[in-house]
Amino acid sequence: MKEKVLNNKKNGMAMMLLFLLLYAVGVGAIAFGAVQEVIPVMVVGIVWVAIGWIPFVGLRVLKPQEALVLTLFGKYIGTLKENGFYWVNPFCSSVNPAAKTKLNQSGDVDGGSGKGSLASVLGASAKESSEVLITNNKISLKIMTLNNNRQKINDCLGNPIEIGIAVMWRVVDTAKAVFDVDNYKEYLSLQCDSALRNIVRIYPYDVAPNVDTTGDGIADEGSLRGSSEVVAERIRKEIQQKVEIAGLEIIEARITYLAYAPEIAAVMLQRQQASAIIDARKMIVDGAVGMVEMALDRLNENGVVELDEERKAAMVSNLLVVLCGNRDAQPIVNSGSLY
Repeated sequence: MKEKVLNNKKNGMAMMLLFLLLYAVGVGAIAFGAVQEVIPVMVVGIVWVAIGWIPFVGLRVLKPQEALVLTLFGKYIGTLKENGFYWVNPFCSSVNPAAKTKLNQSGDVDGGSGKGSLASVLGASAKESSEVLITNNKISLKIMTLNNNRQKINDCLGNPIEIGIAVMWRVVDTAKAVFDVDNYKEYLSLQCDSALRNIVRIYPYDVAPNVDTTGDGIADEGSLRGSSEVVAERIRKEIQQKVEIAGLEIIEARITYLAYAPEIAAVMLQRQQASAIIDARKMIVDGAVGMVEMALDRLNENGVVELDEERKAAMVSNLLVVLCGNRDAQPIVNSGSLY
């Protein structure tokens, strides 16, 4: 289905005044026919007063970034996209199968009520407006944010993780959104879940050896935690391919929550802590060995003291204990002979 944008003139105000004038003429015709006993004039006035409300149903008000898909007896006739006050064929009906669908996302047009009262146009009382309702299934053209529920997915190493994403999207083709899928909001939500699972299964949570995340056959350092922007962009492209048929544009996708599943979170935390401790100890040992080498070289260069191999080994051992220990060293002063 191809979208057809209607370039109707914004003549809603003129048509409303015309219909009000015709209503007044009809009432005058009834009064004139009753007084002058002119039955045909009175009959015409009564008929117009009885059916004269029908043209008012064709009045439509559009605010910025709203659209109205119109059908006439089941045939798609076009879409109104520009804001303004319109009058269309009163027998046209607006279509929006997702008007009442409320996902975990930003607000929709008219709160999904799907109906608007005639009082908003004519200023009638609430009692009168409750009796005459017109279809008002507007489609929002604004950028909206969809936050799907967190999902539990196994990464490429089989570790269960919980992940959530936020997707910024908008409708770009109203005809496709309304006629090519049953409910474009539910369709988008389903495709977001599917794309998220497809992409997350390619990556490990943390950098892992011998894992190819790009599909080129070469191991890389891609991970969900370290390559979040790359992962989000791949998710966006995956969703865009799926929702193209629904006339939707995916502007951006972002990871909003990422963590190990509760059943393995404690174990993985211990693993991360152990890895951090090992890395820290390795750095401390490398620094301590460098300092010991520097101390021995300086002693030899300046000829401060000559040490045999056994004394050097003892000195190295003492320095490493002092430099690598978790507590402050307790010095022992030797006031006797070195030997």
